[in-house]
Formats: sequence, structure tokens, C-alpha cells
Amino acid sequence: MKSHEQVRKNSFEMSSNKNNEPKPTTAMKKILLAAGAFLLISSPSLSQSLAKFKIAIDRPSNGLVIPASINLDELSFLPDSALALMQVDGNKKTPIPFQIKQEENRTLYWNIAPTEKKELSYELVNAPKENFPIVRSLKNDSSITIQQNGNNLLRYYHAKVDPPKGQHPYYGRSGFIHPLWTPRGQELTRIQAPDHYHHYGVWNAWTHVQFEKDTVDFWNIRGHQGTVRLAKIISKTEGNVFSEFEALQEHVVFKKDGTEKVALNELLTVRVYPQVNNEYYIVDITSKMNCATDSPFRILEYRYAGFGWRTTAYWDNNNCNSRAKWCIVQGDLPGNEYGGAAFLSHPANFNFPEPMRIWTLNTNGRGDMFFSFAPTKDRDWLLEPGKTYVIKYRLVVFNGKFDATKAETAWQYFQKGPAVKILK
Repeated sequence: MKSHEQVRKNSFEMSSNKNNEPKPTTAMKKILLAAGAFLLISSPSLSQSLAKFKIAIDRPSNGLVIPASINLDELSFLPDSALALMQVDGNKKTPIPFQIKQEENRTLYWNIAPTEKKELSYELVNAPKENFPIVRSLKNDSSITIQQNGNNLLRYYHAKVDPPKGQHPYYGRSGFIHPLWTPRGQELTRIQAPDHYHHYGVWNAWTHVQFEKDTVDFWNIRGHQGTVRLAKIISKTEGNVFSEFEALQEHVVFKKDGTEKVALNELLTVRVYPQVNNEYYIVDITSKMNCATDSPFRILEYRYAGFGWRTTAYWDNNNCNSRAKWCIVQGDLPGNEYGGAAFLSHPANFNFPEPMRIWTLNTNGRGDMFFSFAPTKDRDWLLEPGKTYVIKYRLVVFNGKFDATKAETAWQYFQKGPAVKILK
């Protein structure tokens, strides 16, 4: 029978170093080498799981991407750089693009690809983030251009654009989107049309406003009662889920004594998601407004005001049509193309479902296309000091034809994102 000392000597040979540390036997070396090899082979799958959750797809996506988000602080407090998001399908885990934004809490954003599944599973892990293509936000002295793979999607002018030569300088302004491009590069917007020099692509202005005993027109800027202009770019973000900028726009009153006064501050946020298969992409536009003084800002009832879209000069009553709840505007485009945009209003907007302003089929003798959500078309809207008022819109910009089924699907997921169930 072997003694305890003999067993110990058979298990370890004492090293001759000064620390007198045990030295592994040949058998133990084999075990350690095997364990090391296992770690090398399996390291990608050994990322620490932090949380698991599921998304319910309670209505068909109809071929559309669904923007999704979750409160990241409910899942993990690890730094952004230590996180990766996996889509789980059985035993298969696939890294997917995600983006984190610091809001009231950290919010994790990702895009759900078109699917016929009713439920999708995800896992948040502690692992290096994968590299995915980025939607770029490029700023120069006059504008910010959103690009994907070198293709322009949208441009916002933060610098003042002067009117055409010979026109009154009052027609110049900043703070508008133009061009809005289709995925294949056709322009969907127009500025400074000879019939309406104050039309600027996609822009926001109020036509009749009661402010400090005066009635001010911020829309028809030739009258020099008021205008909207960029004060400063607050932030600019780019990532692989969306590119976004925030712009502070001032609604400025030109007083009768020659002075100016900012009556309303507007924080405009424009978020652009990646285009899909060169067929469509999504734009979210959010306007947060609050009074710039202790005086209220009462938007008076009028037949047009709010977010307007002056469409391409290529469209007239022969090759363009529109539909409503949301509104689809689409038609023929240069290069033997077809396309347009679906303009969606959020149900939390003032006076939803919002009245619309759409030009008649014989406008300007051609049937030029103009569209606007006009929430004050049939009622006043009082904006009081100390409060913030929000209006939200989503555009689905496309090539090819868009139908009512897709528009309704896009609107449903705009009003309420997919439900999230946290499992762990």
C-alpha cells in the first residue's frame, strides 16, 4: 500500500526553484494543452451572455425593414464598446448591426430585416463589436449630406441659400431638406420654383401666428414678417443602424421697428436608416417646439402650414398621383424610373389624423405636385411658454411602386414598434 507521501510524489515532482512551486506531470500537461486548444477553437462561442430577449412580429412586415429599440440599461451596464448583439435561430447565433444612443437612458437600436416569422430571438453578449457598413453624415460649410456606400440619400442646408438672381433677398432661407433622393439617385424635391420662390424641398413653417398682438407669417417669407432659420447644429451622429443630426431652428419675427425677435425654438431631428436592396429607405423627422419668450405662440387656423413637400418639377398631373391616411406620392422619374415617398403622420401629433393640403390637378397649368400635413387647417393650436410640443413624421422613400398594404404596414410599425419580452 502506497503512503500519502508516495502518492504526493507520484502526482507532482517538486521544482527546484526558490518558490518551491509544484510542476505538472506529463499527464497533467496533456490535459492543460487540450484545454488550451479547446479555448482557442471555442473562443468565439464563449462570449459571456448578458441578456436574452424576444421580439413579437404581430403583423406581417410586407417586405419592409422594421426599426426596433430596447432600453439597454434594463439589460446591462457594461460600456458600449464591450457589447455585441446576436440574432438567435436555434443553435445558430449571428452578429447583427446595432447602435446605442444616450437618451433618458441608453437605448439600443437595430433594424429587423423583412421576415415572415412571428417571433425573433436575440442575445446581448460581452464581446468585441463587429464591423458593419456605416450610414455617413458629411458636413461642409453649407449643408449636411447623408450617404450610404457613396450614394446620396438626403441633404439638409444649415447655411442660408440665396434666391435666384433678380429675386428679392427676402426669399433666401436656411433649415430645409433638399434634395431628397430616391435610392437610385432621382431627386424628389424642388426649391425656389418660379411660381413659389418660398418653397424649399421639405421644410416646416407656420403661416398665420398670433404673437405679441401681431399676426406673423413665417411661410410666405417675401412679406418679411417672419422666417425660419438655422441657429446651430446641435449634434451629428453616424452609425450602422442610422445617421442622424439635430438642428436648432429659430422662428424669427421681424418687428415693425426694424428689430428681430425669436418667438419659437424648434429642435429638428432627422434620422436616416440604410437603404434596402436599392429599393427603399426610411427617414424619421421629429420637431420639438417651445416658446422662446414668455409670450404664447398661437398658430391660427389656415388652409396651409406645417411640414410641406414641394416635389420634383418632373411631376405633373400626367405622371403623378397621391393617396391618403398616410399619403403616398409617386410617379415617373428620369431615366425610365418610377418612385416616390410615403409620408406618415404619427398618431400623437396635434389634430391627428391631420388634415392635408394637396394642390389641385390644374395647379400652375400643369398640375404640379405639392403636399403638406396641415394640422391647423381647421383649428388653432396654442403653444404655451414652459411646454414642449412634438410632431413626428416618417418617410419611406422608394424606387418602384409602393402600395397601400406597404404604407399601412409602415404606419402601423411607426405608431408602435414591435413588442419586446426580456427573458434573462
